[in-house]
Amino acid sequence: MLGSGWVAATGLPNAPLDAAAAFHVEIVPEIRAAIARTTDLVVCFDPVEPSHRAWRLAAIQELAREAAPSCRVNGLVIQEANPGGNAEAMQFLHSAPGVTGQVLEVDGNSPPSGYMQGQ
Repeated sequence: MLGSGWVAATGLPNAPLDAAAAFHVEIVPEIRAAIARTTDLVVCFDPVEPSHRAWRLAAIQELAREAAPSCRVNGLVIQEANPGGNAEAMQFLHSAPGVTGQVLEVDGNSPPSGYMQGQ
């Protein structure tokens, strides 16, 4: 049955190049399998330094292009200290049919970064 899903891309190395390599080898096959079972997928990342943003966004955008039009793929940088914010951001992504290929970050003080209030 198709619906919403998520994949954990957590526990990756600290160095951006090593993290990207591990993501592509270890996580991408799981994501591709999940794409076949769902119409909308969120990839959950650990919070890390800003140097990881570029490779994460590029990977999510490419996966979203591969999955289109049958599945939307987005990323979410989760915060352990904010499970409520993580759940709200996940719900936002699952309920926003026009959003794909994006990586949002939960900071606990505001709506997910990239979220436009009033829309």
